[in-house]
Amino acid sequence: MADCDSLKVAFSRPSIGPEEENAVLAVLRSGWLTTGKYALQFEKDFSEKMNSVSEEISSSRKVAGLDTRPVVSFAVNSNTSGMILAMDACGVGPGTAVITTPYTFVSTATCARHLGADVFFADIEKNSYCIDVQKIGNILKADTAHKVRAVVPVHVAGNICAMEKICAIAKKYNVKVIEDAAHAFPSQTPLGYAGSIGDAGVFSFYVTKTITTGEGGMVCVRNPSLAKRIQIMRMHGMDRTTWDRYTSPRASWEYDIIEPGYKFNLPDILAAIGVEQLKKAGIFYEKRIKIVKKYNDAFKQLDFITLPPDSTGNAWHLYLIRVKPEKLTIGRDEFARELQKKGIGISVHFIPLFRFTYWKELYPSFTAQNYPNAENQYVQTISIPLWPDMTDGMAEEVIQAVKETGETHHA
Repeated sequence: MADCDSLKVAFSRPSIGPEEENAVLAVLRSGWLTTGKYALQFEKDFSEKMNSVSEEISSSRKVAGLDTRPVVSFAVNSNTSGMILAMDACGVGPGTAVITTPYTFVSTATCARHLGADVFFADIEKNSYCIDVQKIGNILKADTAHKVRAVVPVHVAGNICAMEKICAIAKKYNVKVIEDAAHAFPSQTPLGYAGSIGDAGVFSFYVTKTITTGEGGMVCVRNPSLAKRIQIMRMHGMDRTTWDRYTSPRASWEYDIIEPGYKFNLPDILAAIGVEQLKKAGIFYEKRIKIVKKYNDAFKQLDFITLPPDSTGNAWHLYLIRVKPEKLTIGRDEFARELQKKGIGISVHFIPLFRFTYWKELYPSFTAQNYPNAENQYVQTISIPLWPDMTDGMAEEVIQAVKETGETHHA
């Protein structure tokens, strides 16, 4: 990605104000920099957000046979760490497997490998970036060894997967559902917020996400046994948190190690940013929607690109355009390079995992030929700038660059 300052329009920029700056200064001046009261506050506030749903949504969850207990949140240092914790809590380990999509960032799948598990891949739907429910069913039906412990749908770009169907088929085969909600905050659906629909949901607060802590994430669960496991495994398998050890009357050195845990906690410096970002999530979302509408109005007139899919609750983390090869004399790669030459920051979400050496060597049948929808979407898709503080002028720069490139190279 080109340096932001060298572009007319950066691909992404975080929206940081004096509130975040003051919160970080307060942490620095407090003398307590690691996980403490700000991380606890962030978890509390995030849980309240996840649980702030209507009676109608709660009723819909009951009808769908979904857990209606309150959401509990655990702040972690990345979505990857959170995914490992969620998979571990759901029983993923040696001799087991998870089902996910090849159309995702690599960590969705490598987390299972870190735990010693295999990965079964289901192709995405033909006209979206979401995992195909029928393909999930085919894998579960063929899983005679009962290796699968969890299905991991990925809400690519903030566009929500068919969660009710996914949860129903997972329940039929007695497997867990772990939502990769890295792109999906704050996506509200008829079954609640994305990341709170399945057995576990994992969010990312990386610098490009809809809210950010720079690096960081959150794991959300409803089942108390899953919550207990995640809480212990997040911090070395200790039976006490660091905050408790140093702020309670009980001696700080008195603790037990009851599991071989990890070091996945979120420090207060980052959590303090998250507390302030969470307050602005609704504002950020409305700003994104304004830019999306501007893009949609402009691009629906063009015959050489396809607009992004838009399901109920779309968080619009990314705006993905698909170029139509039959309408152009250039391919996606050249189209993307032309946008960069015009000063537009772009990216590609995602390179399917079967294109990477590790996965090709691990699973010889994991090829583009066997996952045609993921391959077709990949070779046509470009992510263009979408971030809250983009001005109308910046959005217009992007629109004009897309138009000019397509018109110049129209077939």
